[in-house]
Amino acid sequence: MTCRPLPEGGAAVVAANLARVRDQVAEACRRAGRNPAAVTLIGVTKYVDAAAARLVHAAGCHDLAESRPQALWGKAEALADLAPPPRWHLIGHLQRNKIRRTLAANPLIHSLDSRRLLESLAAESAAAGRVCEALVEVNLAGDPDRTGAAEAEAEAIVAAAATRPEILIRGLMGMASVPDGDPGAARREFARLRELRDRFAATLPGGDSLRELSMGMSGDFVAAILEGATMIRIGSALFAGLDR
Repeated sequence: MTCRPLPEGGAAVVAANLARVRDQVAEACRRAGRNPAAVTLIGVTKYVDAAAARLVHAAGCHDLAESRPQALWGKAEALADLAPPPRWHLIGHLQRNKIRRTLAANPLIHSLDSRRLLESLAAESAAAGRVCEALVEVNLAGDPDRTGAAEAEAEAIVAAAATRPEILIRGLMGMASVPDGDPGAARREFARLRELRDRFAATLPGGDSLRELSMGMSGDFVAAILEGATMIRIGSALFAGLDR
């Protein structure tokens, strides 16, 4: 799908959509006995252009995400004048030959899924004199055709990262097998990711840094919040009503 700009009046639509999602977040947190401030809403702008992403930021969502590194580079450059500056998130697969330029935007990388990628990130971060913050992506479906590490590999990545001062693992990321499917099934998968994070935090070196759970998108973020999500990745719900 190609990026599409917002039509006239899009700013008000985006602001209303964001307010609606925030209300849903607050209600889910009330049900779970959680503070809504503990959930970061990340605006996924991969299907809109930089002007639309600018409106998401203006509406008050300052965490923005892209799936493709090249798109992140372009949006980060186009929105470099914003204040406060966006906090960028890379939620899609990262190829090793794109690491250096991606790190220049200082994103939180949600898709660390192999020890090979870990070593490349550590080497590039060391060369740049920076610390790279990342989440380990777990393949909750157990489907070899989907991205993310198997649970055993995820554990090995977290353990290996504890020996690399250039990498800070802040938690885990996962996607429900069927994001718009049975909320009960999604909730069970999110619960498994939370349990995995809690086990790693209790048993692995450096586990006290594993505070984040990035899980839940437009179709299943309520289930994710009920199971402890600290970051939700919202795209289509922010742009509902803008199709021309």
